[in-house]
Amino acid sequence: MACLVLLVSCQPVSITPAQHPFKVLAIETFLADIAQNIAGSHFQVSSLIPPGVDPHSFELVPQDMVKLASSDLILTNGAGLESWLQITLTSNTINIPIIEASKGLTNRAPKSGEIIPSNVFTPAGQILDPHFWLDPIDVITYVQNIRDAFSIMDPANTASYASNAQSYIVQLNALDQWIQNEVNTIPVQNRLLVTNHETFGYYADRYGFTIVGAVIPSTSTDATPSAKQMADLITTIKTNKVKAIFLEMGSNPDLAQQVATETGNRIVESLYTHSTSPAGGPATTYIDMMKFDTTQIVSALK
Repeated sequence: MACLVLLVSCQPVSITPAQHPFKVLAIETFLADIAQNIAGSHFQVSSLIPPGVDPHSFELVPQDMVKLASSDLILTNGAGLESWLQITLTSNTINIPIIEASKGLTNRAPKSGEIIPSNVFTPAGQILDPHFWLDPIDVITYVQNIRDAFSIMDPANTASYASNAQSYIVQLNALDQWIQNEVNTIPVQNRLLVTNHETFGYYADRYGFTIVGAVIPSTSTDATPSAKQMADLITTIKTNKVKAIFLEMGSNPDLAQQVATETGNRIVESLYTHSTSPAGGPATTYIDMMKFDTTQIVSALK
């Protein structure tokens, strides 16, 4: 099996067989859960970012640097979601192999009538959108990339990682069918999404929604909408008779509340999109997160 390599600190860092116990650190909680399903009982995958924290605006503290430096392998979503990470590792001369779980996936193309800000386009006309994990079929690629990385790190248990990955892929396919069945209960004319930022593109493409707009017209929560963009969104919502505005847990609701006041929209603030919920919550695994969000969306749009 070929080595997986990422350039960190301007030097190639390859995965090599490691010694037990393995220290695998996923940046996001949903990614840690996906990876744990592949690791099985062989080792525990931990997450750097705590539950409920937005990875777009995450800020490292000294303890986080210790976690990064002591890891055998770092798992990232990739596709620009953790743009701060390579700068951090380079500036601190931490040479740890990194796997981008989304490696090999293709950025989405805009759909007819979809309003997308020009600053998120690639030269090829695709949308720079890192939220691949909101399509469970894309997560199959995550699983394959993680499986291959674990097999290189621990070749003695390659067969186990392959078996665990296949079992989880079966669950992802079942999740995909469950979501589609739920979405099919929404009248077609109501399958319109307005979100806090450009999050649900892959979800919308997979399940037949139309992205009407976003309060923050960017694939990152760090951007700020202009007055014109806010006014245009309000007009679009009214024109299309959109039923709800969806916000992720932990989002600042102030801008969305302004839009809701002008449009009379309901705000659904409880979606877990970038993080699983804390222990005891409704979305402690990736699959539970996707089911919880779908239930919230379907309930608001039916």
